Amino acid sequence: MPQNNTFKIILLIARPAAGKSEIIDYLRRTPLSERVERFHIAKFEEIDDFSMLWTWFEEDRILEALGHPRLHTDENVNFKYTHLWDVLIERISLEYAKKLRDDPDYHAKYTTIIEFARGAEHGGFARAFEHLSAEILDKLAVMYVNVPWEESLRKNRQRYNPDRPDSILEHGLPDKKLEELYREVDWEEVSAGDEEYLTIQGIRVPYVVFENEDDVTTGRGEALGQRLEETLERLWGLGN
Repeated sequence: MPQNNTFKIILLIARPAAGKSEIIDYLRRTPLSERVERFHIAKFEEIDDFSMLWTWFEEDRILEALGHPRLHTDENVNFKYTHLWDVLIERISLEYAKKLRDDPDYHAKYTTIIEFARGAEHGGFARAFEHLSAEILDKLAVMYVNVPWEESLRKNRQRYNPDRPDSILEHGLPDKKLEELYREVDWEEVSAGDEEYLTIQGIRVPYVVFENEDDVTTGRGEALGQRLEETLERLWGLGN
């Protein structure tokens, strides 16, 4: 596979339930040759902070059941410390560094897709970006999935499966907590002033916005494929 025809790292960010995981699921179902040709995405691996924070939730429940203090969250499953949001991004950077350590030719074969959501209440994307490693920033392209708060709320309710709360595609938050954490986002402030590049730690990083207010992601059909192809082609052009 030609290394110069695929993204090295795509950062996929948005409010919760905006369609990030559905986009990844669509890409996974797309044959490799078509995925490279249409989307510039190779065989790919994900780094998603949801699985990391869910492990903390599970560990805290185990600790409480054993009669020990909870480490990360309080009894309402809120983080005890704001800096734990920073730890998650540092963990993402660490996981990526380990991929490069184990395979110096990693990006000859793989695209890395990094996924997370952030709300203004806990520092937003601006704070998260400050904890991405230089290794990541050097290869990064960003796609923001844009939905209004009301759509995030609707889809969060729609996708939630209480029998699989740890599932990437079926997890959800109570309405009140979703509103507290994610009603307000800082994307417009972060991207203000330049329609093509973000400045992160002094580095210009190309970005695009994937508009999803009309929800082309849930059905995972050709409407999603066409919009994704157009959006990623623009992003590819900015970074190459």
